Amino acid sequence: MLSTQPLICTSICESDWPSVARAVHDAGRFNTLIEIRLDCFVPFVLQGLNPLRELLAACAQPTIVTFRPAEQGGRCAADFETRFRFWRDEGLLLPSKFVDLELDVAERLSREAVSVDWSRVICSYHNHDGLPDELNQIFKRLAATPARVVKIAVRVDDAVDCTQILHLLEQARRDGREIIAIGMGAEGVATRILGPARGAFLTYGSLGKERATAAGQLSIEELTSVYRIEKISRETAITGLVGCPIGHSISPQIHNAAFASLGADAVYIPFEVKNLEAFFKRMVHPRTREIDWRMRGLSITAPYKTKVLAELDWIEPGAREIGAVNTVVVEDDRLCGYNTDANAFLAPLKNRLNSLADARVAIIGAGGAASAALYSLKQENAKVTIFARDVQQAKQFADRWSMESSELQDAVFADFDVVVNATPLGTKGELENETAALAQQLHGARLAYELVYNPQVTQFVREAQAAGCDTLDGLPMLLTQATEQFQLWTGLNPGAEIMRAAAIRALGNSVV
Repeated sequence: MLSTQPLICTSICESDWPSVARAVHDAGRFNTLIEIRLDCFVPFVLQGLNPLRELLAACAQPTIVTFRPAEQGGRCAADFETRFRFWRDEGLLLPSKFVDLELDVAERLSREAVSVDWSRVICSYHNHDGLPDELNQIFKRLAATPARVVKIAVRVDDAVDCTQILHLLEQARRDGREIIAIGMGAEGVATRILGPARGAFLTYGSLGKERATAAGQLSIEELTSVYRIEKISRETAITGLVGCPIGHSISPQIHNAAFASLGADAVYIPFEVKNLEAFFKRMVHPRTREIDWRMRGLSITAPYKTKVLAELDWIEPGAREIGAVNTVVVEDDRLCGYNTDANAFLAPLKNRLNSLADARVAIIGAGGAASAALYSLKQENAKVTIFARDVQQAKQFADRWSMESSELQDAVFADFDVVVNATPLGTKGELENETAALAQQLHGARLAYELVYNPQVTQFVREAQAAGCDTLDGLPMLLTQATEQFQLWTGLNPGAEIMRAAAIRALGNSVV
């Protein structure tokens, strides 16, 4: 690969020539290759390629032309013969830096001895249904073609599946083959961020979230400004967020801004995990992991704050008493667990109330966040009642802490000083329009404390405002616990204002 080759390719999928031209112009702001997806505007392509030739000739950046079929995630229904004739008769003559040919087309061109400049060919395989069992065999077929670059993009359903994509990069490096290997979907984001540093020819990005051309594709802005992809190397320390789902999280924006401000060689990556045990065994634990990387630590969020305890070698006493860990630190060959939620929950609350001693506090929820909140409040001698939709669950949870419990459905919070939403209800995404309590239930309560931070104004907050309650959102808690996490991983102070500014930008731009 040439040293001047950009690490990122802007993928463009527009429906007509003027839109393509505008997108190419917009992509000119970035130092990237530009991929033009012809399958997105097939009728115009079939009418003639002169506009495309002129566009490619005028483009100052290197380009890739792609004509993706529907069965491999493309936008057109052109059959194999149509695609083959297109490439044989016209496509290969286009003045682009590269052409992206599907494996079936490349194999036939090679068999029929069609004149092809293989030094500009990317030979690709896409599977949007899942990770095929025969992945290595597919790689061997791709590698058997004369193409300069081979590409494999497959849907992954769990972050742990990224191991197979990263292994492909290592195999290609050993075999001396240039490769693009991508795990599609939110679960495969790590392959998009780390790929170039681990030998990938490039990674793809979009001009904006709404203009992504594949599942899990990040924007150019995210790749360059949030993840600083051009600064990542094999020696970069890896940190990240483990949970499911995590699309609402702004933790990558917060922690990566802190790393950037300190000039730290580290990156924070979202890992959407389905099988926690497999993820920790194959990707995290120093004694068993299959990836050679500098894993430094992880944030743990729902639904794994309690389940993660089984994967750790040591747990701080406070976290063990709480029964929940939100921070993992890799220390030599051990995984150590901490809870930074408890102190972070309390700090903003104490800024609003002079004393919590004998304060009547209602906690809605019975998970890891509720445990941390209850632990902190107990230290302050507050009088806590646990509320949950499942009465038995609420009772079991409260009994463990020698606290009272009650059913949520008909609850009235008029006599409480503080009502805490420690459930995920209201979180950006599928739960955004839900609330843990209604205005008529909250009427008379002094303060409503929302632990959800994205969006900043949740339905619970709106209900509390309608009831005349003071409100406290979850952003201060998020920033406080993140600061403590950062210090545990690095021993450095990230700067509260750096993190806060990054969070406000992320929430303001609806970056998820």
